[in-house]
Amino acid sequence: MNVKLILLLFLIASLISLLFLAFSGPSASRASDKRLAAIRSRHGQSELSQLEARMRRAISNRQVESQRLLTSLIPNPENLSKRIAMTGKKWTLSQYMTTSTIILIVTFALMLIRGFSLLPSIFVGIAVGFGLPHLYVNRLIDKRIRAFNTHFPDALDLLVRGLRSGLPVGETLNVVASEIPGPVGEEFRMVTERIKIGKTMDQSLQETAERLGTAEFQFFCITLAIQRETGGNLAETLANLGGVLRQRAQMKLKIRAMSSESKASAYIIGVLPFLVFGLICWINFDYMKPFFTPDPAGLFGLSTMQVVGIGGMIWMSMGAFIMAKMINFEI
Repeated sequence: MNVKLILLLFLIASLISLLFLAFSGPSASRASDKRLAAIRSRHGQSELSQLEARMRRAISNRQVESQRLLTSLIPNPENLSKRIAMTGKKWTLSQYMTTSTIILIVTFALMLIRGFSLLPSIFVGIAVGFGLPHLYVNRLIDKRIRAFNTHFPDALDLLVRGLRSGLPVGETLNVVASEIPGPVGEEFRMVTERIKIGKTMDQSLQETAERLGTAEFQFFCITLAIQRETGGNLAETLANLGGVLRQRAQMKLKIRAMSSESKASAYIIGVLPFLVFGLICWINFDYMKPFFTPDPAGLFGLSTMQVVGIGGMIWMSMGAFIMAKMINFEI
């Protein structure tokens, strides 16, 4: 009992330290003070000022290294950074990993308090700590992309009206950025900002297309590229593209309505066994304790219940995968 209490206190201390690291970012006043100090150090010629500048740089490097401790454990940080950027949130890799570690520690501590053994607590803590943030980011990405695709035809209509009234393409992009709310306005605002700092329109649109990853915006980029090479009426082309995108959205809604019953069945069939298993383990762990007890005489050191459980999980995963592919339609 004393070992569990010491471990719990250690986990609480780790949680507090992680929360401090996550939310103790540099304030605006401290950042301005650092900039002023850097300017003074550049223009100051005394040895004392140079020594202070070197000390400040050393301390800042240590703080950066402490913040990179968790991010260095990410196997593919570029992909994770891209996924976080697709959510539209101003999150950093350090904040993401800190949140995942906090969830891992809390889950691990709750399972230990409940009476679970060390090994299942570690596995469940890792699965929950890194699985929940991943699913949450996926949900935010899907939500933002749906909102973008919903309002994107309206943005094309606004572009068409601006072009027909005689405005250039760059000016109509500014109008869309200021008039259309939500993700569409944010993305077009970023496009116009990139153009202002010297990037070409093709580069700015391609960066946005890579971050969004939607076919609708790719169609828009291809339409502009073809029109610049071949010429023609850009307003009429964008009007036709807006009609095509609205028809795609209507078809997606029809497919979603027709496959909603199958999706609900797949969710219930796939989640219910694991949910019941987790509830039984939480309510009466002694009843399920033989499932977590290894058998040296069994297959690979596993008991009969563990072998049956692993086989059932494999078959359930295969069934859920097949049902997901059956109700997933590409338009």
